[in-house]
Amino acid sequence: MKNMFLVFVGGGLGSMMRYALSHVINRSTTSPFPFGTFVVNIIGCFFIGFIIFYSARFGDRADQWRFFLATGLCGGFTTFSAFSLENISLLTEQRILVFLTYIIGSVTTGIIATYGGLLLAKNM
Repeated sequence: MKNMFLVFVGGGLGSMMRYALSHVINRSTTSPFPFGTFVVNIIGCFFIGFIIFYSARFGDRADQWRFFLATGLCGGFTTFSAFSLENISLLTEQRILVFLTYIIGSVTTGIIATYGGLLLAKNM
């Protein structure tokens, strides 16, 4: 239950941080490129990599910090960070076919699912 609370609090903070940073970045540019989301995703990827691999040296003693920072904060900040970490793990394990399938499948299916949701909402 304590771990769920840590994820809950971290996720809420991460979501608020994502909204604020994306809002500031998007307001400062007139480009059609989604710089806010792009920057948030890259920052989230950097921090989840740092948190997971830095905290590994502390073993089980860092579990609560990993739940709060990696799963909660980074997860709320961007789910792209978890996607990136999982792909790094697949590469590290030299599971190249699974890595490629996961990337191509996730991006393609995600875009199709988003479009499907848009079409469904549009036709309701």
